[in-house]
Amino acid sequence: MENIFGRTIQLFLVDGTPTGLRKATIHGWTGLTFVATASTFAAMTSRPELDRTGIYLLYGPDPMQLGGMRAYIGSANSVAERIKQSAAQRAFWETAIAITTSDDDLSKGHVEYLEARLIEMASNAQRVLLDNGNQPSGQRRRLPEADRANMEQFLQNIQTILPVVGMELLKPQPRAASNTEKSISDRTENETMFEIRHRSGVVAQAVEEEGEFVVLEGSQALKDAGYSSQNYATLKQSLLAKGILEDASTTMYRFAKPFAFSSPSAAAAVVLDRNSNGRTEWKVKDQKLTYQEWKDSLVPAIVLED
Repeated sequence: MENIFGRTIQLFLVDGTPTGLRKATIHGWTGLTFVATASTFAAMTSRPELDRTGIYLLYGPDPMQLGGMRAYIGSANSVAERIKQSAAQRAFWETAIAITTSDDDLSKGHVEYLEARLIEMASNAQRVLLDNGNQPSGQRRRLPEADRANMEQFLQNIQTILPVVGMELLKPQPRAASNTEKSISDRTENETMFEIRHRSGVVAQAVEEEGEFVVLEGSQALKDAGYSSQNYATLKQSLLAKGILEDASTTMYRFAKPFAFSSPSAAAAVVLDRNSNGRTEWKVKDQKLTYQEWKDSLVPAIVLED
């Protein structure tokens, strides 16, 4: 069995406020990650560490796709100068991330390799629309074997840091939501299946995988249930626009593709077309056990000693 060790990530608030410029580092790694918003962008680009070779990302809502996110990935000999140029050309971004090293040991070949691999990884993850256009030439990946190994380790550290600062564009899709050429049973093998069976006739099935709640294709969702308060109405419209939900009847939609929700409640709200407590709405398939009861059953009982 593979040993999994903890990691120490230091998140430094540069000006002492949680909304200000942030600096993230990993113990034992020379990489430096800076995270800025529009209001702290100038403070980030004025940092002397950014006048170095590195990579950067611009991230924000996609203006062309309801509920979607867009990102741009770039590399430069001077990150500070290039990220300012890229940001000025793109109005969508809300978060800017710059990654360099404390010892300035990245070469142009290194960062072009990282840029190409990050674009490839983000494309495969399909969580954002990339603003990069075509992927960089494969020639950018021509590095000596030892350098490639070092850059792959560098990428693993980037994959660790980005979710911590709120960006999951590199996170692979859950198994249940990818490889849809395989059957549902193959993609959900060894997973606990949950379902909603509503009195309206709506039936939906889902599994939980790596912190995401995946509603499977073929599941149904109510349309126009008549509730005035629906926190996930925008998400539902986004799923319709993307073709993930499609018309099935006058009262129902159908999931044409699986979709990974951030929580059971988000999934239940879309399925039932109303704000819902997914922890009680979803039940283990063919049982009366709710999602919450199932979760509770996984926690070892605490034995109190006399």
